[in-house]
Amino acid sequence: MAVRRRARRGPGGGRALLGAVLWCVWWRAAAERVRYAIPEELGRGSLVGPLARDLGLSADELPARKLQVASAGKKQLNYFTVNEENGNLYVNERLDREEMCGASATCSVSFEALVHNPLNVFHVEVGIEDVNDNSPVFSKASLDVEIGELIPPGARFRLEMARDADAGSNSLLTYQLTSNPSFSLTMTEKAGGKKQPELVLERALDREKQSSFELVLTAVDGGDPAKSGTIQVRVNVIDANDNPPVFSKSVYEARVVENLPVGSMVLQVRATDADGGTNGQVSYSFGNVPDDVPLLFAIDSESGEVRTAGPLDFEEKNKYVFGLEATDGGGLTDHCEVQIDITDENDNVPEITILSLSSPVPEDAPVGTVVAVLNVNDPDSGENGQVSCELSGEGPLSIVASSGGSYKVVTASALDREQASEHRVTVVARDRGRPALRSSAELVVEVSDVNDNAPVFEEAAYSAYVAENNAAGALVVRVQARDADAGANGRVSYWLAGGSAGAAGAAPLVSVEARSGALYAQRSLDYEQCREFAVAVRAQDGGAPARSSTATVRVFVLDRNDNAPRVLWPAAGAGAAAAGEAAAAASPFEVVPRSAEAGYLVAKVVAVDADAGRNAWLSYELVQASEPALFRVGLHSGEVRTARAVSERDAAKQRVVAVVKDHGQPALSATATLHVVLAESLQEALPELSERAAGAEAAAAAAELQFYLVLALALLSALLVLSVALAVLARLRRAGPPAVLRCLGAQRFSVAGAAFPADFCEGTLPYSYNLCVAAPARAVPEAAWPPPPPPVPILSAEELLGGDSCDKPSLTSSAVVGEPPADPDAPQVCKV
Repeated sequence: MAVRRRARRGPGGGRALLGAVLWCVWWRAAAERVRYAIPEELGRGSLVGPLARDLGLSADELPARKLQVASAGKKQLNYFTVNEENGNLYVNERLDREEMCGASATCSVSFEALVHNPLNVFHVEVGIEDVNDNSPVFSKASLDVEIGELIPPGARFRLEMARDADAGSNSLLTYQLTSNPSFSLTMTEKAGGKKQPELVLERALDREKQSSFELVLTAVDGGDPAKSGTIQVRVNVIDANDNPPVFSKSVYEARVVENLPVGSMVLQVRATDADGGTNGQVSYSFGNVPDDVPLLFAIDSESGEVRTAGPLDFEEKNKYVFGLEATDGGGLTDHCEVQIDITDENDNVPEITILSLSSPVPEDAPVGTVVAVLNVNDPDSGENGQVSCELSGEGPLSIVASSGGSYKVVTASALDREQASEHRVTVVARDRGRPALRSSAELVVEVSDVNDNAPVFEEAAYSAYVAENNAAGALVVRVQARDADAGANGRVSYWLAGGSAGAAGAAPLVSVEARSGALYAQRSLDYEQCREFAVAVRAQDGGAPARSSTATVRVFVLDRNDNAPRVLWPAAGAGAAAAGEAAAAASPFEVVPRSAEAGYLVAKVVAVDADAGRNAWLSYELVQASEPALFRVGLHSGEVRTARAVSERDAAKQRVVAVVKDHGQPALSATATLHVVLAESLQEALPELSERAAGAEAAAAAAELQFYLVLALALLSALLVLSVALAVLARLRRAGPPAVLRCLGAQRFSVAGAAFPADFCEGTLPYSYNLCVAAPARAVPEAAWPPPPPPVPILSAEELLGGDSCDKPSLTSSAVVGEPPADPDAPQVCKV
């Protein structure tokens, strides 16, 4: 059964505080080193000790902490194992103390106990206690002792000592000899408590009476129960050789370094014999020596030189003690002891063992996180076996020394996977020998990703240009954001900033593809309704929690020539001569005195174009006139002037038709019809207008009836549309507010007396001139004068063109018959 060496807590009572302090001290010591003692030859599965309990681990913690043992050093075997369920330490294979430690007085096995979550290392030492499992053994089955017949009683003859592989009292031997009146046994105390058996001659021998004796020498060890071994001793009686060889020393000592070349001289012994002849010739040989000595040393039988026969290794054994025997020609012997000390050389490099490696490590791991646990062992002794460790290579890692030759590799600074996805460092172990030896081991620590980077757009703001009248689904622009993270943390999706619908007002215009970041037009765009708009696009990664960023995309709509010029003056009704004389009677006209010279300003054709740029540049051209040579029109101004002086031959009524063209590709145009009366004054022109009005009364009545019919039909249609709209709005109100449509509702513009568009600054600007209209047709005496017309406001060109802004002038001329409605297609700028 294992003997666990632990400190006991002091008794309670009045010394409770002291007991608590002692308990804390004992617990800290137990956390660093645990010691057990067990006898050798325990069977597999034998209990060594409750390791988990001695380390302070409860049974509930064992599954999560993952207690395990790891051997350190090349000589350590997997002697022990830990039960994962109860945390007890058991024997994993048979332990033979003699095989593990040889003749050493103490024997122990050291290893590391690893505990995870968090990772920690504990040093465990198990002492192996000797049991009496080896019997004394003689190196020979029989021993021949030759004794001369002239040797007097009392002479002593050294017998072979038995060897016992056990240690301590189990290896202390005593000897017994079979009873014989001629011989007795005595023992001499030697260093270390060993006893040397010697055969004592009790009475003189007579070879003629008995030439030999058969004796049995028994060696008994001090174990319980005791074990024994025997050897046959044959005593041969020879003729007289009265001088045995004698060594110059009883103990020879030598000190050599390990790794000597084979055949190197260690020491030389010398014995002398006073006899002459063959009785005085001495030969040397090994006496009772361990089995490994003849493999490492050799002795010259003639010279007594002891030389190396094999490699000496301080780490295997640092001292050898064995006996030498000198024998003369007459068979007499003498014995001496040789002690050879082996000194250490720095011939072993430090050994690095990676006990545990945690990889990958999250990049947000705190400073001081344990990444790896190492064990460094150097079998050499002294300074040759003292090892220091360091890390080489750039990386946010450092190494910290622990107990029992262990080291921890920890994070020394914050990790960033985007800068380095892995760190390669080299652990360098170096001893203090001269010269120092070193070894190295590479550690590769991978860094796992954490969502610590938000997507970043290539541009903070994007500008895109799209020609109007584009096809629905056309690509507007492609945005791109990059995320430095990896995997799902770096997978970017795109959304409109207001959600899946985007910003209010812009959602109906564009959509974004989630994966590619491409913006597509949802419908055809109209420059005159929406010239530019902006939308915010959000890029979001797939991390948890997700990170995002936004970018602004400003879309500019490019104009196309899709609007024809629109004539503001003369009004459209002015050219509808084919519609009847009633319309003609109400049409405006210009009065030109017959005394007008060439270049006289008759009127100005005022037109605008809803397009922009070249598409809104207008030019004017005269296409039809009653007197083509009488009038001309300005190419860019639209001013109608007399080309020559008015003559009496010219008809009083003149009709002039001008065409207005823009500069688009292809060009679009419109026509303007101007009625001119040649008269010196307005009163002179009225009879001409009265004749035109008399014939138009019938047409006016028919037109009035047609007007009321159309008005009634329009009112019915408006009521139907209003009912449907109210029903739809009520349903949408219950379902939720719809997306607000921007850029669709054109700003209505109304100016009394004039019909200019909301933004006429983009096209041809209006021109101010005097305007005369015919009075409405009614039955009056020919001699009656019509009431004077209301004053016509006169706006100069400077008033219309002088402003920098596009503010609309308010023209209140009541001389214009039939006020045209405000332009519903006036261009707008969309604000998102």
